[in-house]
Amino acid sequence: MSDKPPLLLGLAQRINSFNTYLGKTCAWLTLFLVLGTAIVVVLRYGFGIGATALQEAVLYAHALVFMGAAAWVLQRNGHVRVDIFYQTFSPRRKALVDSLGTVFFLLPVCLFLGWASWDYVGNAWATLEGSSESGGLKFVYLQKSIILVLVFSLVLQGIADLIKFANILSGRLPAVEVTHG
Repeated sequence: MSDKPPLLLGLAQRINSFNTYLGKTCAWLTLFLVLGTAIVVVLRYGFGIGATALQEAVLYAHALVFMGAAAWVLQRNGHVRVDIFYQTFSPRRKALVDSLGTVFFLLPVCLFLGWASWDYVGNAWATLEGSSESGGLKFVYLQKSIILVLVFSLVLQGIADLIKFANILSGRLPAVEVTHG
């Protein structure tokens, strides 16, 4: 017997690996957020020097931390959940609820967000939009593209989760209990 997982589970594992890597990489940007913000404050209030480019870089990093790591947090079941009834469900019933939530909420919202932001991001790329501030970064089009990173990674994670939920519901995969404490 082969140690290789079935095709769809292998795809789900690759998606999980991608989103884990993206999320962990983006999470490291929090160090830059703290240091960059501290430097901006010291320069502004200690020396009277404005650092527009650094302030904007902190904003870009802030966007990446939240939007780039969102799929990783979803994968780890780390989003806030009000689960008065859900917490008492069996693992199979949780998989059913989660799969319905993915199909009827996550994927439609992501697809709508991608559709609604496509022209917004496309126009920014068409003009290679830069900062309107003097001394600002010339990469606003990259910052706006983070919206599509969010959409892409969440859709991929939704697909990976649906594969996992289908395998749990069919009994081919044991349900893993996630506890938060």
